[in-house]
Amino acid sequence: MEPEKKSNGALIGLIIIIIILIVGGIYVWQTNKTKENPPQLLPETVTTGDSDELNVLEQDLNAADTNVGVDVNGID
Repeated sequence: MEPEKKSNGALIGLIIIIIILIVGGIYVWQTNKTKENPPQLLPETVTTGDSDELNVLEQDLNAADTNVGVDVNGID
């Protein structure tokens, strides 16, 4: 009679599953860690040049003709 050959397939499969679970756990842990500590935003500082540019843009917006002559009530 031939001696029984040991199969390591189940052991290798178990090791692969454990490695996948560990990698997944580390991934979830890292994503939760970044959600708890969002990056701090810097306070806004408006300089004179920025203010002037914003004023020019606002004047352009007010001067634009937005009347397109469409009767909203007549649209079905």
